[in-house]
Parts: sequence; structure tokens; C-alpha cells
Amino acid sequence: MPPRIGLTTSFADNTQHLDRRYVAAVEAAGAAPVLLPTTDAPTTVDTVLDQIDGLVVPGGPAVTEGLTGPLPDDLDSLDEFRADSDRRWIEACWHTGRPILGICYGMQRLNALAGGTLYGDVEAEYDDADTHSQKRGATTHKISFVKDTRLHQWLGLESLTVNSRHLQALATLGDGFSVAARAPDGVIEAIEHETGRFFGVQFHPERMGDDAAPLFQALVEQARAVSLSPA
Repeated sequence: MPPRIGLTTSFADNTQHLDRRYVAAVEAAGAAPVLLPTTDAPTTVDTVLDQIDGLVVPGGPAVTEGLTGPLPDDLDSLDEFRADSDRRWIEACWHTGRPILGICYGMQRLNALAGGTLYGDVEAEYDDADTHSQKRGATTHKISFVKDTRLHQWLGLESLTVNSRHLQALATLGDGFSVAARAPDGVIEAIEHETGRFFGVQFHPERMGDDAAPLFQALVEQARAVSLSPA
């Protein structure tokens, strides 16, 4: 049986939804995707947790924990119900050693829940920041990997051209996290945890095909070890 990867979803107007590309990326990496309910019920999390071996936290709207400055007007606010639900799934997987990949919003939530801080608007707060959002006219930019980090080893690249899709950015790192990649202006583009189980990217690998597939493959390999471990 392939490992099972839980995916949190967007939540608006009392409706959950998820870009199909996240599902396709998980399937292409050899795992079975499991869409997780947006919930505030601990019993639901505890029960469904037994049905997944890893977690993907996809992109989303504004993160509000640990802000160093105000949110911009062109960034949607996060529904409190989704914020609470995602926190429950992240903490449940974290405490049980299930690997987690955070994407854009997901990386920011991982870092914030570990005590890190976040620029509300990176262009307004970070000196000489480039434009990192398609909303403001950006398309793609290059990132450089920190040598000998796990992401550097998984991708086997010194640099990679990625999509530009974020207005917020990490200001300080959460406990146990280190920088795995930066943009040319110095903005943090990827992080990884000292345990090797939790990592995040500021770009959207599900939109990048084979170029970023090793990120999902690494998550699935770690989840496979969880699925094969004794109960």
C-alpha cells in the first residue's frame, strides 16, 4: 500500500476546495492523497490522523501569527476556522513525527507555530526587496540553495527558477528551523527543520512539474517510513 498524504484545503463561504495540482503532485510522487476536513473537533483529528502518514499544507491567504508589520490591502485575510483547523493538523503531525511539507502559506504557518516572525508585506518592510507576487507584476525569480542542506541534496541543484507568488515572507526563523534557500534579494525562500521531518518552500512546487517533483518525492519517502513503522 502506498503511503497516504493528508492535504489541508482552502476554506471560504463554508466550502472547502483544493487546486487539483496538489493532488496530482502527491500521486506522481507515489502516494495516495487524502483531503482533510476543516474541523475544530479534536476527536476528528485524532481519528483521521491514523489514516495518514504525512502532511502537505498548501498555499492560502494571509498568516497573522508573529507579524512584524501590518498586512497589505491586496492580501486576503485568513478565515479563523481554517487557521484553527490547519493548526490542529500541523500540531498533530508534528507531535507524532509525521513529515510535513508547507507550501507558501504552509511554510509561513510552520515557521510561525515554531515561534518565528513574518513580514506582513515584504516589499514594505524588507530593505531593497524585489517584487515577489504576481499580483504586483512579478512572474518568476531565481533562488539559490544553501549548500549541504536537505533541499539542496534532494533537488541536486545550486539554483532554481521558481514562481513568484507571495506578499508575506519570513522575518525570523522558528525554533529548530534553518534557511535552505534564498532569493537574490536575500528573502528566505525555503526552510528545513533540524529533525529532517518538516520543511517548507515559499514558492509553489505543485505548479512546476518535474523541476520540483523531488520535494514531493522526499516527503513521500519519509511518509513511507512512517507507514512501515510498527504501530
